[in-house]
Amino acid sequence: MPATPGTELYLKEVFSSLQGEGVFIGRRQLFVRLAQCNLACAYCDTDYAVTALWHAEEEPGGARGEDYPNPAAPAFLTALVARCLKQLPAHHSLALTGGEPLVQSQALAEWLPDLSQCLPVYLETNGTLPDAMERLLPFVSWVSLDIKLSGTTGVPTPWEAHAAFLEVSRPKACQAKIVIDASTTEEELVAAARLLRQHGPDLPLILQPRTVAGRPAFVGRQLLRLQALVASEHPATLVIPQMHPLLDIR
Repeated sequence: MPATPGTELYLKEVFSSLQGEGVFIGRRQLFVRLAQCNLACAYCDTDYAVTALWHAEEEPGGARGEDYPNPAAPAFLTALVARCLKQLPAHHSLALTGGEPLVQSQALAEWLPDLSQCLPVYLETNGTLPDAMERLLPFVSWVSLDIKLSGTTGVPTPWEAHAAFLEVSRPKACQAKIVIDASTTEEELVAAARLLRQHGPDLPLILQPRTVAGRPAFVGRQLLRLQALVASEHPATLVIPQMHPLLDIR
């Protein structure tokens, strides 16, 4: 089927697993990972390049799967989600992740009205595309946004874009996350905490240690000190590592 520009989605994979990050940790979710991203963070461990094929599990959590051509039609994806839910109804939500999902906001606007009738949508985003977020907000139940600090990403922190995104997404925002490693400065963390205090004072702020060789890249004392520093500006500051490597799941 030929691609219809702007109405079909470029995917990487569809699979069922546990949410391994942030305040929804441990929830069973159906993950839809989209291709493409508007950033190139130094620590990113996700292949988001567009490929000819994308992969979907044959059954939720199973080892076998099938490849499909890119791009995918929204109606086909809705049918795939319905099949997964029939096989395993106990999914809490659908995690829309990437790459950066909002890069494909035009196609998502075609799909999310139907999808959100099947499962509530949990959007994972880098929090830099506020106009796209505003368009999709009615069809999303929760928004988890990453604050991209320059010390970790290797590019300037998009402070203005983050501030605008927080204002747009506040009705549905459930958390803000910051990946931290040895390159993260205390000054950046304080600035991020103040950003949340101004634009999302009720949001949990998650400090997520970068995972290196399957383990968090910080020792406990460092994390305690950084949490205390950030919480002095934004009290709702939590430290939660990535659980996927620790549980050996996707």
